Amino acid sequence: MVKPFFYTKSQIEKIGNAIVYLATHITDLNKTKLLKLLYLIEETSIQKYAFPFFNIRFDVWKFGPVSKDIFVELSDAPDLLSNYISLDKNSEKTFIKPLKDFSDDEFSDNDLSILEYISSHYKNASASQLVNLTHSKHSPWYQTALKNGLLEYFDLGLMNSTDVEIDFSLIFQDENRKEFYKENKELLAFSQQLKS
Repeated sequence: MVKPFFYTKSQIEKIGNAIVYLATHITDLNKTKLLKLLYLIEETSIQKYAFPFFNIRFDVWKFGPVSKDIFVELSDAPDLLSNYISLDKNSEKTFIKPLKDFSDDEFSDNDLSILEYISSHYKNASASQLVNLTHSKHSPWYQTALKNGLLEYFDLGLMNSTDVEIDFSLIFQDENRKEFYKENKELLAFSQQLKS
């Protein structure tokens, strides 16, 4: 039996406020760009601190790493994030608008420095530039896709999305850092179970 995934209230608050922060600091933040920025926040936190930022699942899709639940939230009308954002859709793109002011209650100093770095460093990057960045040969997206034999299917146009979770432990060459990351991930998962 597959265990259902759920979000804790604090996770939703952290995701919602991170999106509010990004939408406040980046003009015309669209859906594709936001999805890539959320991934880059997670990857940066893991690279720097061996600690997940959101501790959410990202899957290998053709156009990059995607959190399915957030993709769904940004595709129709927000449900989990309805207190944080609204969507402004036109014929070509969906733009994200904050509904409230940013609250830093769920964020550590390290978290805030990552948010600041990602928003300032990538604010002028296009969504396609971010796709190229997340697809680089050393990225967890690429390494996970390669390891699971998905690249050829993507290249041939035979597949757009998968249920293959990105393996962030591929970031680490050092086995001690890799183990530290896995322990942190398990600790967060255990903490989430206690909050349910």
